[in-house]
Amino acid sequence: MSTPSQRPALTPRQLTRTDERLSYVYLERCTVHRDANAITAQDAEGTTHIPSATIGTLLLGPGTRVTHQAMSVLGETGAAVCWVGEHGVRYYASGRALSRSSALVEAQARQWANPRSRLAVAREMYRLRFPDEDPAGLTRHELLGREGRRLKDCYRAQAARTGVPWRGRRYTPGDFTSGDAVNQAITAAAQCMYGIAHAVVTSLGCSPALGFIHSGHELSFVLDIADLYKTEIGIPLAFDVAAQGEEDVSSRTRRALRDRINETSLLTRCVDDIKRLLLPEAPTTSDPGDDRDIVTLQSDHNHQVASGVNYDGPDYGDELW
Repeated sequence: MSTPSQRPALTPRQLTRTDERLSYVYLERCTVHRDANAITAQDAEGTTHIPSATIGTLLLGPGTRVTHQAMSVLGETGAAVCWVGEHGVRYYASGRALSRSSALVEAQARQWANPRSRLAVAREMYRLRFPDEDPAGLTRHELLGREGRRLKDCYRAQAARTGVPWRGRRYTPGDFTSGDAVNQAITAAAQCMYGIAHAVVTSLGCSPALGFIHSGHELSFVLDIADLYKTEIGIPLAFDVAAQGEEDVSSRTRRALRDRINETSLLTRCVDDIKRLLLPEAPTTSDPGDDRDIVTLQSDHNHQVASGVNYDGPDYGDELW
């Protein structure tokens, strides 16, 4: 019988695509281990097996312990892992790309490195969030101003719809309970969305740091993507949860958000939105994509040549290894 460490690494063709995975799985007060290509969660009630390749984001709450073998299989299958606090505050996340192609991250770097294309992507992100407005010609400061107004309008509209009193956005980092119920729900929803966005960004092979609206942080692009769905999904859901009562807000928000993500096929949409923003000609989620493990070398005039070949001489026939 083979041990987990002796199992061959999974190939992209064997992995579940991002848009077909569970948005996230939350575990607390248990030991997370590995059994073949599944992870196990063991607590006083027994052991639960969870196929690791079906997980988008694994949220590890208070009282969890995770083994090296469990982290190994989660890394192989491209799942993001987030350590979260008592109320879902995210501290750390990791994952690896499900795709072996660098096409998306190279497109992201090209778009980000040019100030004009970076602004164009920022405008397109605004258009995705608020399709009833045309951001063409707007400066960055004007985009930020309009976004602020739309957020205020969204908060007021959701308060009127649900009857939940709204006294403004209040969140003190490190003190989840300092806000009222609706602010706690908004924070919990936002943290879950950041984890999901991080999982999708890394699984597609993009850089979490190269943002088009946010900047200066290792998760700038993650924040960009999570914000695309804030006024449509995150904020309305938070007001719905707060309207139901003030008890156990964080866990109720997570469960409601997980259901909403499934109902709206948000993972599929998130993948398509990222591809549309960075590389419009990329295949949609209905296409299998390029899962070949190919490495090329850059030659002159943006020409790509095969790797593993010695190019010293006219024959170019010698293998390097």
